[in-house]
Amino acid sequence: MALIVFDLDGTLIDSRKDLADSANQLIHELGGPQLPEEAIGQMVGEGAAVLVRRALAAARVPETSAWLPRFLDIYDDRLLMHTRAYDGITDVLQAVRPHARLAVLTNKPARPSDRILVGLGLREVFEEVIGADGPWPRKPDPASLLAMIERLRATQETTLLVGDSIIDRETAARASVRCSLAAYGFGYASLPPGRTTGDEWIANTPSELLDVIERFLRLNA
Repeated sequence: MALIVFDLDGTLIDSRKDLADSANQLIHELGGPQLPEEAIGQMVGEGAAVLVRRALAAARVPETSAWLPRFLDIYDDRLLMHTRAYDGITDVLQAVRPHARLAVLTNKPARPSDRILVGLGLREVFEEVIGADGPWPRKPDPASLLAMIERLRATQETTLLVGDSIIDRETAARASVRCSLAAYGFGYASLPPGRTTGDEWIANTPSELLDVIERFLRLNA
């Protein structure tokens, strides 16, 4: 069976407000000015440490190693306050599930990733969830994706990575797998000028994402 690997934030779930509120609470505690939700959303994708570093720099708050654990504590209390699956994503997963293995590869730590997926009723859909705190380097290093492909008995040719950011695009390229970018996700706006190389499939909505996945499955039938 084909393997469809999904990013989490900005691809399956809209978690931007909870992430932004958590970052802004940390900034407030440190005496800095609040940042726009959209601006913080564009900082997401390379893990919590990078998000905190970028947010504190934008707020001109000095960074120390103590602030990452504090951010994680704050965010742990906010995981599902506003976070929801994008409209139509559940339908996509249910439609694809009989025809492919499904997995999640995220730069979010595994525990909050699992908690969110369980809370949204999505965890059982996925055979595997790999977070940034696993034994492999985080994306865009392809090691975790390649390990997932091997364990789930897929091949690079039969694997599609779905994400919303340049990190996902680079991960797919380094692993030599096909890529679809979710243009509806909040990470898509942070793609550099030129945005795409022409090798990716672009999905502007979850329904378009289903079309992309079905096209990929037909190519690998």
